Amino acid sequence: MTTHLTLISHLLCPYVQRAAIVLREKGVPFERREVDLANKPDWFLELSPLGKTPVLLVDGEEIFESVVICEFLDETQAPRLHPENPLERARHRAWMEFGSSLLNTIWAFYSASDEGALTTKAKEIRARFEQLESILGAGPYFAGRRFSIVDAVFGPVFRYFDLFDGISDFGFFNGLPKVSAWRAQLSVRPSVQDAVRTDYPERLRAFLHSRQSALSRRMDAVLLL
Repeated sequence: MTTHLTLISHLLCPYVQRAAIVLREKGVPFERREVDLANKPDWFLELSPLGKTPVLLVDGEEIFESVVICEFLDETQAPRLHPENPLERARHRAWMEFGSSLLNTIWAFYSASDEGALTTKAKEIRARFEQLESILGAGPYFAGRRFSIVDAVFGPVFRYFDLFDGISDFGFFNGLPKVSAWRAQLSVRPSVQDAVRTDYPERLRAFLHSRQSALSRRMDAVLLL
């Protein structure tokens, strides 16, 4: 049965990226439709009760929330990315939630209004990566040699740090070889690379600079050097 899939997206949304990564890992054809979240059209609000992206249209029927979309795709499209073992599958879902929580901390980091708050949030991010370091195995992915939805969740997480690292040395990955290797492996995965447009770094930089936050001021300082 042929299914028409449309991913309704926002250019910078990391939750959209995880859905796009899963779609590409499945090799499923889909079209992408961008929406301006600063000026949400009525048709979009009818599809997304929370007014957020992503939304996946499946033959015109909407599914919203990125985790739900990823789970649906894994149940309906081969190859399976979740483990077959129920306990391992539950564990993966827990670490997916961990990744979502980390995105919230990253948001608080780049939105921090002063240096004190910025430093506090940087320490919180570092602590989360230390937790990951303690549970990761030999790699190269979260669960070894097999790419999973946990990897799809963390690909967009790590992408932020390509920019953060160029602004200041926050020490996020110092002394964390497993997390660093995982980050590097995900950065070259085609599905992760293709989840954003080629102008994503410039757009993200402009977005972060517009926040008028402590990080924005550090960006200004870098430009003055």
